[in-house]
Amino acid sequence: MHDVVAHSMSLIAVKAAVGNHVALEQPDQARDALRVIEDTSRETLAELRRMLGVLRDGTGVPALAPAPSLEDLRALAERAQQAGPAVDLVVDGLTELPGGVGQSVYRIVQEALTNVVKHAGAATCRIHVTGGDGEVTIEVLDDGRGGDAVPGHGLIGMRERVAVYAGEFSAAPGETGFRVFARLPYEEPVAAR
Repeated sequence: MHDVVAHSMSLIAVKAAVGNHVALEQPDQARDALRVIEDTSRETLAELRRMLGVLRDGTGVPALAPAPSLEDLRALAERAQQAGPAVDLVVDGLTELPGGVGQSVYRIVQEALTNVVKHAGAATCRIHVTGGDGEVTIEVLDDGRGGDAVPGHGLIGMRERVAVYAGEFSAAPGETGFRVFARLPYEEPVAAR
């Protein structure tokens, strides 16, 4: 639930600040900020209802919508870009991932983008998701302030998602800005004969 709330509230807070700052002198930009706030809050409420539905019925089966996956990365990148940094998303060698792996990739990228929006002060962010031979790698690089990784809920959650797949995770300052890297191995389905 942290993934859903933290990412969305960060985006809403940034856009609310922008809207407040430009309201009088640039009303068109203020309206754009309000549209982002409206869209993000509606999507977040729908996902929270879905999560609460799972918790209430105890079956673990989502009641309202499918969980986010690899196909949803483009929309995630576009929403983050609306909060400020230019986001370049590249997905190589992947058309499909097992459900849990795809959801983990989405959540790792989501949390990394949340950190870029909230903490980095970055102008650009590059996301590269690469797959093949039973593994997927994620690299998120920004050109922001860098600095040491403070182990908050987001970094802990990313590390836990990677650990489920006995993968590899790092989050540290890069040559410029900050770099998040994750590698998740998975078993490829055996082709039907």
